Amino acid sequence: MAENGEKNTFYLKVIAADRVFFQGRCLSVVLPAVDGEHAILAHHSDMMIATSTGTIRFRTESGEVHEAVVGTGFTQVINNRVTILVEFAERPEEIDALRAREAMERAQEQLRQKQSQQEYYHTQASLARAMARLRMTNKNNINRK
Repeated sequence: MAENGEKNTFYLKVIAADRVFFQGRCLSVVLPAVDGEHAILAHHSDMMIATSTGTIRFRTESGEVHEAVVGTGFTQVINNRVTILVEFAERPEEIDALRAREAMERAQEQLRQKQSQQEYYHTQASLARAMARLRMTNKNNINRK
């Protein structure tokens, strides 16, 4: 029989291209996916999820809630272990709102110009990343007041 704490938790590992962003036991994780948000609790059925740019929220076994902006990638749920592989993962305090706003404006301007299909998709990804960052910084500023 598993210990009481382990019974309702699962192991979460969030891996970005440049670092292991988080690893530890959690009670829940909510992540953005191509088909909407997915919530995962302990003993979830095994699955693969295409993760999209947006915000993940996870509650550690101590009850702390963490949020981060993540890029596209994949999530694997298997044997009560969740592994999230993404292009990037950033905590709210790591985001430079001014840079994100400038990146959003650049991407919006590029979308107004004629582009190849590949350039268009690259610009769309840049815009999604900038907007996710700005949403996180705006949300954090509201919560601090």
